[in-house]
Amino acid sequence: MSFVTSVARETRETIGIYWLLVRIMVPITILAELLSRLGAIEAVAPAFAPVMHALGLPAELGLAWLTGMLVGIWGAVPLIFTLVPAGAMSVADITVFSALILFAHGLPIEQKIIRAAGPAMAVTTLLRIAGGLLYAFLLHRLLAATGWLSSPLDPVWIPMSETQGWIEFLFGLAESLAWMFVILLGLSLGLQVLKATGLLGLMMKTLSPLLRLVGIKGEAEHLTAIGLFLGISYGAGLLIREARSGAISPRQIFLSCVFMGFAHSVIEDTLIVMALGADIFVVLVGRLIFAFAAIAAVAVMLRGLPEETFHRWMFRSAAPSGADRSIADTADA
Repeated sequence: MSFVTSVARETRETIGIYWLLVRIMVPITILAELLSRLGAIEAVAPAFAPVMHALGLPAELGLAWLTGMLVGIWGAVPLIFTLVPAGAMSVADITVFSALILFAHGLPIEQKIIRAAGPAMAVTTLLRIAGGLLYAFLLHRLLAATGWLSSPLDPVWIPMSETQGWIEFLFGLAESLAWMFVILLGLSLGLQVLKATGLLGLMMKTLSPLLRLVGIKGEAEHLTAIGLFLGISYGAGLLIREARSGAISPRQIFLSCVFMGFAHSVIEDTLIVMALGADIFVVLVGRLIFAFAAIAAVAVMLRGLPEETFHRWMFRSAAPSGADRSIADTADA
């Protein structure tokens, strides 16, 4: 396939994903704005307060966190500055919140794909949420103790912010949707350039020694690297096929899927939260260090787990139908 053909195909797929996101995001954003104006956000915020306060975040962001987990990063992004003005947050705040949604977002779709590869959905979902909470908590304690990233937030891009009336709100929403399309298309084409120049392949090869070090070996290395850079829809999607063929052991599939849950689509997702003002070192380098350390701990735990227990609670046979793959193309949007 030529580069031009590949770019054309990628553009068509991006447009399809964009319209899917629009259909999800517009009703949610309008509903959130309506609830905010009616005072409902202030009423439900206390339910999220314990978790958000433990992370040093405004309780109102709990709604954006929940939306991100259920819908995806693009579902949470428009809500952030609608719920809490940018001027009321620091770089540390947006960085800690970004850590939360980077670990666990779009769970219904992404975890369905992972489940089709074999790992138990409940276990891998809990690991993703717990991993995000642990990393965000450790990060909050570090930032609070050192004062690092305490400067006022000055985001490059504010998807939505507080508005004076519905007309201004709708204009702001339309502007955000336009910029979202530009960003999505730019990211998609950028990935095509990385593939065409061979840089993406080089990055994947560089990761192999680190993946072997934490217990991910053989063909699982390559597929995990694909998931790391391109997303769960690609990495876990390919693992589904390998799981059914028996080419990769169940424990390797489990480790690969857990790692991808902690760190996937790192190019696209990192650029999105950086535009909101998050610190790149924390959301990229720190996240990867945590993911490698966490998966090494999981690998040690698995080595001491009896085969019967592993298959009963943590891994089931891959789904016999290929239907789950049909939703893979939208999983990391």
